[in-house]
Amino acid sequence: MAAEDPRAELDALILQLLGDLEELETKRAVLNGRVEEGWLSLAKARYAMGVKSVGPLQYASHMEPQVCVCTSEAQDGLQKLRVVRAGAWTPEEVGPREAAALRQRKGPTKTPEPEPETTTPPQDPLNWFGILVPHSLRQAQASFRDGLQLAADIATLQIRISKGQKQLRTLQQRLRPPEPGAA
Repeated sequence: MAAEDPRAELDALILQLLGDLEELETKRAVLNGRVEEGWLSLAKARYAMGVKSVGPLQYASHMEPQVCVCTSEAQDGLQKLRVVRAGAWTPEEVGPREAAALRQRKGPTKTPEPEPETTTPPQDPLNWFGILVPHSLRQAQASFRDGLQLAADIATLQIRISKGQKQLRTLQQRLRPPEPGAA
């Protein structure tokens, strides 16, 4: 198989990098908008409930994370970051739990293995501020959750851009003509 033209490869790489940079700029703008929406909604909630009703004094003494950031390696060797709920099962954990539901009809009886302790899902932090919280507080929570997902997407995109820049440098080094005095 003939090697691809290095100049065509360089052109394709530059186009890919420019597309990634444009996508990065768009996602950053959307992230800034989400964060601003979140702070504005939080300010509205403080106004509706009172300044002292929404603040650090209402935080729980022991907090459980609601989401976790997981990394996985894509097919092209790049790391991908994603946000998952803290109580969600990962695909690796699904298989063995399903097999425990099968029952053997013949053969010696086995004692059932004790099921692993199921963790309770983390409490919704909105409940720290009362039962009936204003809609603006729920909007703030949703905006910050969206922002968290966007931040993971931006980090993944930055990893891809960094790898593309390294490839661009090596390709430029290959295409650079040798200096006349070098032997």
